[in-house]
Amino acid sequence: MADKEQHTILIVDDEEGILDVTEEYFERKGYEVYTATNGVEAIEVIKQVKIECCFTDINMPEMDGLELAEKIREIDSTLPIVIMTGYPSLDNTIRTLKNGVVDFLVKPVNLEQMELAYRRIIRERGLFVENLILREEVERQERLDALNDQLLVRLDEVNTLNRIMEDFSNSDSSDDIFNKVVALSLEVVGADQAIFYIYTRADNSFFPMTGSDSGLHGNGKLSDGERAFLIGVIRDNKPCLVARTMGNAQLDERILSFMAVPLKIREKTFGVVAVSILAGERRFGDRDVYYMDFITRKAASAIESIALYENIYDNLFSTLYAFVAALEARDPYTMKHSSRVAEIAHAIGRELGCEDEELSILKFAGQLHDIGKIGIRDSILLKPGKLTSEEYKKIKEHPAIGADIVGKLGLWDREQDIIRHHHERYDGRGYPDGLSGAEIPRLARILSVADVFDAMASDRAYRRRMDKAKILSIIKEEAGAQLDPEVVAAFLNVADQV
Repeated sequence: MADKEQHTILIVDDEEGILDVTEEYFERKGYEVYTATNGVEAIEVIKQVKIECCFTDINMPEMDGLELAEKIREIDSTLPIVIMTGYPSLDNTIRTLKNGVVDFLVKPVNLEQMELAYRRIIRERGLFVENLILREEVERQERLDALNDQLLVRLDEVNTLNRIMEDFSNSDSSDDIFNKVVALSLEVVGADQAIFYIYTRADNSFFPMTGSDSGLHGNGKLSDGERAFLIGVIRDNKPCLVARTMGNAQLDERILSFMAVPLKIREKTFGVVAVSILAGERRFGDRDVYYMDFITRKAASAIESIALYENIYDNLFSTLYAFVAALEARDPYTMKHSSRVAEIAHAIGRELGCEDEELSILKFAGQLHDIGKIGIRDSILLKPGKLTSEEYKKIKEHPAIGADIVGKLGLWDREQDIIRHHHERYDGRGYPDGLSGAEIPRLARILSVADVFDAMASDRAYRRRMDKAKILSIIKEEAGAQLDPEVVAAFLNVADQV
């Protein structure tokens, strides 16, 4: 053969003379030839050797050619079979074709004709296999493309859901959550308008809490048709999706697609988000409903978390303030001292240009700055005379005790620092840590001035309150020693207000 590849053929015939001649011819041509005298022998060969083409007689003992073709089809449906017969008939031809036989040769068979038949069969089989592989590759690529498209859609969906969760996890108020519901509705589902309505069950009313500016209704006012849709959402407790059709005249004439989704807290409808498409070809679909439902569920969860957080901290603050009230009740001379210190510190902070967060911290820390005194015995705390060195040492523990109490209740570091350091001195001779100058937290320096002023302006167990002019004079003298000069200057500017 012209090519170097060795081809393997099987010749099946009950005439040994034909087998010998055929085997010799094909081996001389470079083929690997196997022979069998009947179908049974042929099957054994096929089970042991990879055959590329089988030439078989029809009429043979034990198993004829047609039975052999059927058996071969069961073993390897891709193996080409060529039938050779000395008595061709239409019936035999039809039967062989039914059994998957690829060619039909009439005896006596010309050996060159056999080889040409083989070459044609192998060529056609190669093209068939190549086409089959190509088709499978195309189908595989199509499946991969489809899978890739699905994965991209899923990835986009996961990214969208993660962004929604992240947005709500960063919310710190109910108003912030309502605004994010509207913003996400516009972004995620491509709405032209979004409005969040608070629902009041008592009178079945909807109040527009917040909405987009693209404004079909600038004031969030509902048309009768939209209100009917929202009532349906409340009644059915599930989203409503509506498209403008000839038979749907309830929608405002500018709305092309409308969707309303309930926001439920513990299975009770708290509000409804209404979104609309006002232009273009796009319309809301099932995926948009899915996203909006996810948005409202996460918003509801965030609202619950904030409500729980606020309730816990309201209770916690109430408990702490109750401690302060109990402490002050032990000492009538210092009644309301903490509240006054908080107000004075707030006024000084405002004068110094403190941010809103810092002013809130000052008020909170001011209310609790002496809470550590709850750990000091009455015999020391209420002693009318001069304290001994041991007693004074005990009194000096109250800032650290107070910071520890607040810390154990899970409050923030800045408040703890202010409470711990409000008795530090600017010159470094204070307590509990002997900090000086800028080492002392700025808000603690502010609170220190407020505390010093109110302490001198109040009746104490060991002395009467001092005249305000004298107090201001002492505070001026202490600037740069006990007190921060900058804070003292700010205090003097607001002293007439306290």
